[in-house]
Amino acid sequence: MMVPKPQRQKGRDAVFSKLNEAIEDLNRAKEVSKVAPAKTAFGSTSVLLPTIRDSMADRKGWVELGLACADVCRSLDRGLSCAQTDRLSRSVSEAIEELTATVVQIQRNVVETEEQDPISRILHAKNNKATIVAWRSDLDRILHVFETELALHNHVALSDVRHDVANTHEIVSDIHHDVTSTRELVSDIHRTMVKGQEGNQTIRTSQLGESPPPPPRACFGRDKLIEEIIGLVETLTPIALIGAGGIGKTSLALTVLHDDRIKKRFIRCDQFQAARANFLKRLSEAIGAGVENPKDLTPLRPFLSSKEMLIVLDNAESILDPQGTDAREIYAIVEDLSRFENICLCITSRILTVPPHCDRPVIPTLSMDSACDVFYGIYKNGGRSDIVKGLVRQLDFHALSITLLATTAVHNAWDHDRLAEEWGTDRAQVLRTDYNESLEATIELSLASPTFRKLGPNARELLRVVAFFPKGINEKNLDWLFPTISDRRGIFDKFCALSLTYRSNSFIGMLAPLRDYLGPRDPSKSPLLCTTKDRYISRLQLLGDLEPDQPGFRDSKWIRSEDVNVEHLLYVFTSLVTGSENIWDACANFIAHLFWHKPRSTMLRPMVEDLADDHHSKSRCLFGLSRLFGSIGNHLKQKQLLTHVLELERGQGNDGQVARALRELADTNRFLFISEEGIKQLREALEIDERLCDAEGQAKCWSYLAWSLFDDGQLEAAEEAGSKAMNLFLDQGREYWVCRSHRLLGLVYSYKGERGKAIQHFEAAIRIASPFDWHSQLFWSHFALADLFNDGNGLGNAQSHIEQAKLHAVDNAYSLGHAMEQQARIWRRQGRLQEAKAEALGALETFEQLGATIELGRCRNLLQDIELAE
Repeated sequence: MMVPKPQRQKGRDAVFSKLNEAIEDLNRAKEVSKVAPAKTAFGSTSVLLPTIRDSMADRKGWVELGLACADVCRSLDRGLSCAQTDRLSRSVSEAIEELTATVVQIQRNVVETEEQDPISRILHAKNNKATIVAWRSDLDRILHVFETELALHNHVALSDVRHDVANTHEIVSDIHHDVTSTRELVSDIHRTMVKGQEGNQTIRTSQLGESPPPPPRACFGRDKLIEEIIGLVETLTPIALIGAGGIGKTSLALTVLHDDRIKKRFIRCDQFQAARANFLKRLSEAIGAGVENPKDLTPLRPFLSSKEMLIVLDNAESILDPQGTDAREIYAIVEDLSRFENICLCITSRILTVPPHCDRPVIPTLSMDSACDVFYGIYKNGGRSDIVKGLVRQLDFHALSITLLATTAVHNAWDHDRLAEEWGTDRAQVLRTDYNESLEATIELSLASPTFRKLGPNARELLRVVAFFPKGINEKNLDWLFPTISDRRGIFDKFCALSLTYRSNSFIGMLAPLRDYLGPRDPSKSPLLCTTKDRYISRLQLLGDLEPDQPGFRDSKWIRSEDVNVEHLLYVFTSLVTGSENIWDACANFIAHLFWHKPRSTMLRPMVEDLADDHHSKSRCLFGLSRLFGSIGNHLKQKQLLTHVLELERGQGNDGQVARALRELADTNRFLFISEEGIKQLREALEIDERLCDAEGQAKCWSYLAWSLFDDGQLEAAEEAGSKAMNLFLDQGREYWVCRSHRLLGLVYSYKGERGKAIQHFEAAIRIASPFDWHSQLFWSHFALADLFNDGNGLGNAQSHIEQAKLHAVDNAYSLGHAMEQQARIWRRQGRLQEAKAEALGALETFEQLGATIELGRCRNLLQDIELAE
């Protein structure tokens, strides 16, 4: 048998000692073990620990994980020593095999991490930490399965299973022969160990009334919420768990119900016809009153008042729906129950109609880690994959949908790639298991409620419209979008009350699994959705190609909140109606204003590029796309698109558009460090604008020329061109372009060493931009001032300006990446090297995601400088 672990010592020597002792224990267990799977597990772990021991640098997390593996193996050894090992249950064998697989994977990752260069270790540190946490969770689960199954297999008490629990206390003094009691006992033992409680316990269960279902096998990511609910139960506070179907209300209630601290009474309200008499009868059975067919609460009150208890009304929407049978009478009874001082009433429901005394803890969707734990708790076909992370994210971390997804994958023996393929083909079918459990069942239960049916024929069609849009419907637009629907606000209130939708930041949204089920299969055949589409198209057509200082531009700010919805609508309907001129005009306007309000890449790109070159909107759409690529630092793609635009406009003889394309192409070449080519293009554009007598075009040419001359190091020429551009824009009242000219002149004077003049121009740009909230101009002006002060004499000012810059990097990852890079430079100069490295890594990750290759190289050089300084 293995000897207990020594108490934890301090320092590296103590860790080495602990690892060496664990290795010896495991080698000894491997030699004497008569159980083949266990022998393999002991051997794998004894190989893992030397790997960790011999590569100790920065290995705290790995060391702890390795020792956790050793602890589990010790538990297996102790448990198997008293087991009838010649006929182990399948679950015990599978738990041991899973431990072995986990150990082997840990060893591989330790070796891979050891082989990484320092930068790679830093970049992967977060992923390694998440991996370690996930494996620790797996080990806990493996141990729990082993403990539970082995106890049931041998009908023996488990003691001294983990050294971390109270140093080998006696846990169990008596084990019931009844299998049901034994299962409950083992569950109680495990919870007792986790809580670190001492002493012997004898668990007795009440057979009175209705037996509740067993607790969930796993309830991931809910620990804090469960403790909050138990706290409410212990103070006998009425509780209502409200949420959409499948979000985990019943799992929470059952987890609480089976806690040691709770006395159990459970009623499934959807298992009997909703009527006052039926409810009272079931209540009498649940509390063990034995009163046949009570007419009211009067004969039950002695039993209800006799002791403290928790009563759970599960799926209570079945009896509390205001439009249901005997709804008023049942509600009165439930409200009366909530007033008993010795009773904690817990209600799980999809509707908000619950007694007003009930506390309503928020039931969130799962975190990413918990969602993956739910999935892999069922699906054990190989290691973890980013594919699953993507799928659970698309499911909005909805617990039931994740469970169904994993179950379907297991039933069909799909690997990760096949699962992703099936998901992409038919989401609704993937969320249906072999036993006809499906998301459809839980959604249709809500749609069959009396309250929903009373909403009338438009209700389901309205839900389809909500489901179509990724963000749902802006509540401020209800009258504009649905003028023909009477009581539209009341209907949407009922959707929220039924947990079919939810409110968030002025939008009425819907969880992704419900969207997949309720969304129209053919959007073009949904009359209400087509009407909604026409209203958005009309609104987009009014935008035009406005710039920030032109009348009407402020009216386009709605794009900031609706961009995802509009993008999805255009993507779907341009696929269905490719010949429509209106929708493509709207598409061009949307892309143009996305650049001004929320610069990012867009999924509309392939639709635009597939248009025929002679399509009337292709050039405008490509021009807008090019600007979006420039806004995220992908200037190579920007140049490719602009070159195509230039060819199209030349071919059609649109001289004014040719000049515009040349100006933008020249600016792109500036970012690609080929300003000389750009200067030639600007000379050509200026000639065209002069011939066309286009004063605005000429001013823009001088502005772009000034920027190109500055980047080419021709500071005097840049100052002259910039001053000329500013005067022209002042004459035209173009404040946005005046603001840009101030920024340019500020940079010119900064490089000329005329610091005072530079600061004046940057501050002038900020004064102009502030009233209009021009985030881009404000960002780059503060950014330039931070750079100006980052010379060792004004680091406080530099810090202040970079913080201001970050505030204006709203919805612009490219700007935020620059701000983090500049912050790293400021902190490096201040000697705050660890903070500088963290910011530089953040900038590096941002630029990697955006594909900004030039900035990537600059960030890598910055990281090397910081590491040399360390």
